[in-house]
Parts: sequence; structure tokens; C-alpha cells
Amino acid sequence: MHLSFKASRPVPGLRAFAAALLAFFAVLPQAHAQAPQAPEIAARSYLLLDVTANQILAAKDIDSPVEPASLTKLMTEYLVFDALKSKKIDLKQTFGVSERAWKMPGSRMFIDPKMQVPVEDLIKGMVVQSGNDATMALAEGVGGTAEHFVQLMNEQAKALGMKSTSYRNPEGLTEVGHTTTARDLSILATRLMTDFPDYIGYSAIKKYRYPGTPAANDTNRNTLLFRDPTVDGLKTGHTDAAGYCMIATAKRDFPNLGAGGAPGGRRLLAIVLGTTSDSARANESQKLLNWGYTAYEAVKLFDAGQAVVAPSVWKGKSSTVKLGRPQAIVVAVAAGSAPKVKTQVARPDPLVAPFAKGQAVGTLKVMLGDNPTPVAEVPLVALEAVEEAGILGRAWDAIRLWIK
Repeated sequence: MHLSFKASRPVPGLRAFAAALLAFFAVLPQAHAQAPQAPEIAARSYLLLDVTANQILAAKDIDSPVEPASLTKLMTEYLVFDALKSKKIDLKQTFGVSERAWKMPGSRMFIDPKMQVPVEDLIKGMVVQSGNDATMALAEGVGGTAEHFVQLMNEQAKALGMKSTSYRNPEGLTEVGHTTTARDLSILATRLMTDFPDYIGYSAIKKYRYPGTPAANDTNRNTLLFRDPTVDGLKTGHTDAAGYCMIATAKRDFPNLGAGGAPGGRRLLAIVLGTTSDSARANESQKLLNWGYTAYEAVKLFDAGQAVVAPSVWKGKSSTVKLGRPQAIVVAVAAGSAPKVKTQVARPDPLVAPFAKGQAVGTLKVMLGDNPTPVAEVPLVALEAVEEAGILGRAWDAIRLWIK
């Protein structure tokens, strides 16, 4: 079919349609500029998280079930670190090595039943060498039995909000029903770093070997630790079913994120699952990290503990409540678009006391330019408690609210 139009007989509304079409295409470059295109990543699924801003910068199939392989050990770490933090165990305490731990297949620390191994060495054996024997010894030492420890792993996953994760063992060997997702792994990795700052440093150890074990078995499988000085963790994994996997995190200094002009750290987390080789998982992870730091910039909107707003409060001992975050409020936006950042606070009205310190009260919405879709939404909490006023104060405010 062929359509033709004569200039002498214009079609009604054609000019308006053409103008609208031109306006539509004129907006497209701006939309692309606000969402940088991620590089091609050769992996079954991947996720790049700006941990500092708590924003996903790039993702592919992050809710698809995958086998976690030795990334499973991050949950084992979580439970071991929690036991250390709560003083249930200590680093110098020794655990025996069961026949089951000794005979674990796959990556090993090379410990045996004649040994009593300090907890700290078992942690290094699990984290640095990815030893399945060390992992099993820790699981049995903390949980009593491996089966009970797996139960604790699943309970902890549920508590952290890892909705699509199911553990069947503490070390990550292939087993039916032993699955997770990239999204759930990002939750676990960020909580591991946040909840246990005193212990997460084990992930950055490049070389470790327990005395009497093979000297060749001393190198961390995370090759980015040797390649990029800003990388300080977290874990690699590999099985035939899972492919080669990696969770890599880096922290780089940016002066605009610090306090009083001092350098501040910006942390990114790259999760790459199901690549074809050791070198591929390292290269794809590095590619994601480098892209994230260059394609996006971090903008600090408010310092830690700084009030974003201080709206009026009714029926309270204080007339206002300061809303903000205990941590600095940082957002990640496309490089060069920081001047376009706008903020808007959404909160209930009226605000009626009491308010507990840390209670969620509103949301800070962050937009770019005239685009009404927020690039980030940050929950705001009460920075200070506001107690309920006395009976006369409450009665007076009740009358004022009624008049209002």
C-alpha cells in the first residue's frame, strides 16, 4: 500500500502529529543520558550495586535461580562472624576436624582429624583458600552438626530478606534445591560488610597457608585482589553446574563524599554469575566496577545525622521533629548530571507525637531535572525522639487540629 499527500490539501492534524513526533525523539537522547548503557557482560546473570548509595546501577536476570557454588560460604561466614560478635566463640578457640570435614571434596585447606585448629585459621582457610574442609569444621563447631547449621543458614537468609534462597549445605557443592539469586547475594554481601566490619577484612587476605599444609595451596582465588588495589573482597565460586562466579567489591576515594573536604569512600559491589573461566569472571567483574565508577557519579545530599527537614509536630513536647538518616545520604546519578538533582520530601500530614528515635516518618525522593520518576527514594527517620505532650498540650493541639 502506498500513501501520498499533496501539499495543496494538508491533512488535518498532520502538523500537530509531526510536531509531537519530533518532540518525542528530541527527548530520547536525554533519557539515554540519564541511564548509562551498561557494557556487555559475558555471564548468565550479573548485578552492579552502588553500596554507598544503595542503588542498582546495572543488572541482568538478578531474580533467576542459580547455583551459588562457594559463594555459599558468605552465609557460613555470616553465622560464624555473628557467633564471634556475640561471644559464643572466639578466634583463638580450637575446633576439632571430623572425618566428614576431612573427607570433603573440592577445594581444601588440607586439615585432618589429628588437628585442633584455631577458629581464626579455619576462617582464613574458608575465605582465602575456599576450603570445604575448613567450612565443614566451622559449621560443625558453631552449629553442633552440619544439618543444624544449614537450618540456621536458612533461618538467617529469611531474616535478611533473601526470599529466593535455599541452602542444603554450608560449603556450596552441587545439591538439588541449593539455589539463590544475584539479588539475594547482594543483600547477603552488603549485610556481611555492614554488620561485621571487624571481621570482613579476612576477604582481602591475598595469601594464607596453615602450617604443615601444601605450600602451593596459599593463594586467594580472587585475582582482582592482585590486580586492583581498591578491591578488598569478597568471594569466588566454581562448580560445573554454576560456572565461574565472583562477588567483587571495591572502595575508591572521592573528595566530594567526605566530611569537611576530606576524602570519602564510595563502595561498589559487582556480582557475576555463570561465566566460562577464572579469567572471564575476573575480567567481567573488573569491567563492571570500572564502568560503575565512570558512568555514574555519587552526589552527597546530606551528611550523617543532618536534618533534611524539620516539620511541625502536634501533641508533642517538641514542636518539630528532625527527619534525616544516621548515615550520609548519597545518590548515584549519570556522570555530569549532578546539577540536575532535585529533591522532594513525602511525609504524612499532620504529624502527631510520639515519635521514637529511628522511626520511619517519610521519604526523600530524588529526581533529575523535570523527569517526575525518582532515580532514588531514601527512607527518612526521626533523628531524635519526640515524646507525647502533657494532657493540656494534647488537648490544645487537638482543638487546633480540629479548627485546621
